[in-house]
Amino acid sequence: MDFPENPVDANPIDANPAARVFAPSQLSIGLSLPVLPSDTPVADFREQVALAHHADALGFRALWVRDVPLNSADYPDPVGHLDPWVLLGALATHTQRAALISGAIVLTLRHPLHIAKGAVSVSHLSGGRFILGLGSGDRPAEYAAFGQDGEARRELYRRHWDTLAAALAPDSRVVPDFAPTDAPGFFLLPRPATTVPMLAVGSGGQSVDWIARNAIGWMTYHREPEAQRSRYGLWRAAVDRVAPGAFRAFGTAMRLQLSGDAHEPATSLPLGYRTGRIALVGLLEAMRDAGMQHVTFNLGGERPAREVLDELAAEVLPHFHAD
Repeated sequence: MDFPENPVDANPIDANPAARVFAPSQLSIGLSLPVLPSDTPVADFREQVALAHHADALGFRALWVRDVPLNSADYPDPVGHLDPWVLLGALATHTQRAALISGAIVLTLRHPLHIAKGAVSVSHLSGGRFILGLGSGDRPAEYAAFGQDGEARRELYRRHWDTLAAALAPDSRVVPDFAPTDAPGFFLLPRPATTVPMLAVGSGGQSVDWIARNAIGWMTYHREPEAQRSRYGLWRAAVDRVAPGAFRAFGTAMRLQLSGDAHEPATSLPLGYRTGRIALVGLLEAMRDAGMQHVTFNLGGERPAREVLDELAAEVLPHFHAD
């Protein structure tokens, strides 16, 4: 499969990659990868990169990549995900406009300086389009496999966040774990060309006040409308307490089975909906009006992925994307 040419040098550095994804009183729409038909656990990742290129050309605002270090028989997601930095590098060189977002790098199971190096690398490759989504992981057995204490994840998350934030700041500085008296001063090369935004995906075991103070925003799992409104109320209250007057984003990942019948009403699925496009627009409008700034779709069902992407781009995105 041949990919279109997309020279990295053609992408200017974006000083604020989050601005096109998260904006007050607006809703943007993204796509989570991989996009697989129901009951298909094996992804052709060359096809996934081609789908990402297509989604980017259609106007999806963000492409999301997960971090799943290990699989196990009892893990509900059977997909063999690529290492996120490998896939993000491929996406950076085969897309032009969509933000690339990690959803989410497991901050507690990776050294923060390795994460900083990956984040700066993807930011440079993509022309500054990278947003670093961070989570804490949710499988105790996986912590054990990496020699980490799952009970200590909350404190580890905060400590790693601080080291990472220092490395990615405009005045980038490396905070070593240990610094013997004869240790040299370390720094990142390439240096961050622009600030890499840090986004909390899930709570990471932290309070909403901590997230509002430290992250550009908060991405959560899909909930039914009333529960999501309550969640947003908690978020707004926290932002008003710790960052009065500041904008902090709020978004969700939503499972979507788009029906071929445009008029099919929405029915609830775990973490999302099956719906026709007309009802989908109504759902998304209600989410925007309730305070949501971004929704990323986890597509499923039996329809061909390109067919669904084309319909969403033609009939749904124009209701929410001005350009």
